[in-house]
Amino acid sequence: MNDLTHSRRLIITITVSLLAGMELLDSTVVNVSLPNMMGALSANSEQISWVLTSYIVASSIMMPLTGFLVKNIGQKRFMLIIASGFLMASMACGLSTSMSQIVVFRIIQGLCGASFVPISQLILLEIYPFEERAKAMAIWGLGLMVAPTLGPTVGGYITEYINWRWVFYINVPICLMCLSLIYYFIPESVKEVKKIDWSGLILMAIGVGCLQTFLDQGNQKDWFSSGLIIFLAITSAIAITIFIIRGLMVKDNIVNLRLFKNRNFALGCFMFMLFIAAVLGPIAIMPLMFQYLFNYPTVLNGLIVMPNGVASAVSMALAPLLMRIFGNKPVMIMGIFLGFIGVYLMSQYDLYIDVKAAIMPGIWRGLGMGLFLVPLGVETFATLDRKLTAEASGLYSFCRMLGNALGISILNTILTRETQINWNRLGSKITAFKFSHLNPEAIHMLGNELHRQASMVAFIDCYWIDAMAFLLLIPLVFILAKSKTTSGGENNGAH
Repeated sequence: MNDLTHSRRLIITITVSLLAGMELLDSTVVNVSLPNMMGALSANSEQISWVLTSYIVASSIMMPLTGFLVKNIGQKRFMLIIASGFLMASMACGLSTSMSQIVVFRIIQGLCGASFVPISQLILLEIYPFEERAKAMAIWGLGLMVAPTLGPTVGGYITEYINWRWVFYINVPICLMCLSLIYYFIPESVKEVKKIDWSGLILMAIGVGCLQTFLDQGNQKDWFSSGLIIFLAITSAIAITIFIIRGLMVKDNIVNLRLFKNRNFALGCFMFMLFIAAVLGPIAIMPLMFQYLFNYPTVLNGLIVMPNGVASAVSMALAPLLMRIFGNKPVMIMGIFLGFIGVYLMSQYDLYIDVKAAIMPGIWRGLGMGLFLVPLGVETFATLDRKLTAEASGLYSFCRMLGNALGISILNTILTRETQINWNRLGSKITAFKFSHLNPEAIHMLGNELHRQASMVAFIDCYWIDAMAFLLLIPLVFILAKSKTTSGGENNGAH
């Protein structure tokens, strides 16, 4: 596809970026609307969480299948199918009047939207020549990081000033425009019809579905004190183990696990997962801190996160230039250190910080995102045969989703446990003798303040642990095999 005209390449780039950005925005824009949905759908807090869980589980099952489906259906036809499905599912979600309805339509929405991100990466890697892959990864990464950070802001405004149903309806005009652009401008790929490996598909669906549900619902159900969580953990472990062993032995497995024999791809996927966990984990718990400890309104919460997305857009635009000057690995290390600084500054928060102090760490994190993810994308795919890009893109995007789930799950668990520990530790300093003269209202206020202090210490602990995760990435950068870079300073034996 490298012989495309400049104008057509630009239109294709805009089309796939819109689709990927829409799906990523949709994964976070719904979060802030959940309290409003509860009343409209007659649901409690535990039930409403399935609006998120159903989408995540469906997406995680579908995403690794992207390469297989593109090869069997053709990329243009496949994109038309999933964009149409996402359009109808979004409308249905907005029209839902019960929990059962919205969960079913969110599953369909997740199945259709899951492939937008990997197929956008696939097409960008195909339409840009190898020497411009840094530009392709910068464009792809722009939606990857900016859209999720804009989600809370957009969702907050829509919920506050319009209606929660419009967080789904906003997808309709975007889908309609993208459908016409896909039809007229996206080229069709050569189909390679393969027999469906039903055994592998079932094992993967069970394993991945149970794993994502385990991660998403674990903290809420107090992990292994819940019979459901124990069942999900055992089932996912068995299914995934059999799937991996079988996949390495069977030639036509539903997912090409042999891709992980390539050192750069395997290591790149792991680093991608770890980085996403370290970056998006804090973003997930920050609104809890701002809302419950600082009493910030929902809209302000979103505005505080927004500079993170703007900074990542700036750094992604600069990354290709810096890669030509310094090479890929130095830019990746620079990105890791900037991300570390951002989370370290968060570990210095207290209950009396102003809005400016709350915003600054996000800017550092955002700058680090672009400088790390763009060269990582280039290095991960540099030593792979182009024919394997479709399957590799699905697996790479799946690592993003898994990293996001891991980061949120781990930090939420640490936050819950540390809050309890700090409550007991700080509360032990308070005795009935010292405060026996206080009236009941004062004792109640004292209890609230104790909870605020215990929670603040727990948030700081989370940020400290998260900062350490960034440092784990540094030695992994040096393990990546040498590959051709935009600076031309290294050789690539695979190409």
